[in-house]
Amino acid sequence: MSKNAPISELVQLPAHQLSLHIRQRQVSCREVMQAYLDQIERFNPRVNALVSLQPADTLLAEADQRDAELARGDYKGWMHGLPHAVKDLSLTKGIRTTLGSPLYRDYIPERDGIMVERLKAAGAIIIGKSNTPEFGLGSQTYNPLFGATGCAYDPTRTAGGSSGGAAAALAMRLVPVADGSDMMGSLRNPAAFNNIIGFRPSQGRVPFDDAADLFLDQLGYEGPMGRNTRDVALLLSVQAGGDARAPLSINTAGQDFSGDLQRDFKGARLGWLGDFDGYLAMEDGLLGLCRAAFKHFEALGCSIDEARPDYPMARLWDTWRTLRHWQVASSLGSHYDDPVRREQLKPEAIWEVENGLGLSALDVSRASAARTDWYRAVCQLFERYDYLLLPSAQVFPFDKHLHWPKEIAGQAMDTYHRWMEVVIPGTLSGCPVANVPVGFDKRGLPMGLQIIGPHQADLAVLQLAHAYEQASGWTHHAPGCLAI
Repeated sequence: MSKNAPISELVQLPAHQLSLHIRQRQVSCREVMQAYLDQIERFNPRVNALVSLQPADTLLAEADQRDAELARGDYKGWMHGLPHAVKDLSLTKGIRTTLGSPLYRDYIPERDGIMVERLKAAGAIIIGKSNTPEFGLGSQTYNPLFGATGCAYDPTRTAGGSSGGAAAALAMRLVPVADGSDMMGSLRNPAAFNNIIGFRPSQGRVPFDDAADLFLDQLGYEGPMGRNTRDVALLLSVQAGGDARAPLSINTAGQDFSGDLQRDFKGARLGWLGDFDGYLAMEDGLLGLCRAAFKHFEALGCSIDEARPDYPMARLWDTWRTLRHWQVASSLGSHYDDPVRREQLKPEAIWEVENGLGLSALDVSRASAARTDWYRAVCQLFERYDYLLLPSAQVFPFDKHLHWPKEIAGQAMDTYHRWMEVVIPGTLSGCPVANVPVGFDKRGLPMGLQIIGPHQADLAVLQLAHAYEQASGWTHHAPGCLAI
């Protein structure tokens, strides 16, 4: 295909509109698949977002099967015939799942994870995987198997992570919607870096059974990403819902998210957390870009005031480190114990494990109690505010060959993830959090804003994100995107 050929209108359509065209048989699943395969062939090499792609003839045959199902009245759901790439941390039966690690270079699962089961049941066609950092560690998507993923607005810069491949693929129109997961901003930071919507659901909203422990491993959740809030909510409607294999999952039907997102926000109270009174270092221009977005909330009838949690943020960071060290050591400890496999772990993974091995059970218990105190402090804020706002990152997209920023605004970052400290308030609260775009700096680099809602108020957060999206127009305005 010529590099100057026009972009197919099919890949430009919002996923919910494309789905309707398929259902009404205005376009065939084969035509949709071919359009996306052409887009991937043309643009994926620019950003390296999708990996382990399946053979084109196999995917087209699956699309033909979806068309045959439609012809006989067998409609599987709103994702019927939509191409979909699963984040390379989630199990996909028969498709390589590497976790970005040489240790899993040739791992082909014998089963799907719960979320992937649901995607397939809703009619999606799995075309491959989206790139991720090794074991999802770090908010910069690079690994020794596939290399680094570039930002859709400047491929020399990072797409963020760990759902960087998913975010860049969405922005480049390589997939209609994307799944991701979020432990430390992995659905929020890459969404901010690529001018899309990313949503971290409430704890238990999207069930998962891939972890060895299903009770204590409660820092990271799977969730949806999209180019607009409507698509994000529809993907969540597929992902969400209780499952007996996930004992802490919320037993509420996912279809609750498939309805109208329109809502009146006149009188809604928003609390701006910002940089926590200067506690967090921010790259120049970032806070100003976020504050400029206030006018869109105010146009909806919202009021915005400075919010101050009754909690020391340094304690929250210590809490985070303890819990993360412990969980990473629990999951990667067996690799670390084997000297041969340890050599294939990146330094940051080894650092996490070694710190985790030095913890006692009492250390973990105290950190969990500190997290509980933070949750209570957040609940106190929600007695005054309906939603909380803060930036989605502390820096703009940086050089993709830089593993992580060593300083921000002259302040040294003492760990590989300190530069993403702004996302841990949302993570440790267990509350639903959406990233919404706030525009671009003078270099044309995107940034986003986090909207945090009360526990299990996922729909309310999506409704505000949708209203903001309509007021701001940023998801419809993509200056400099490589594939538009």
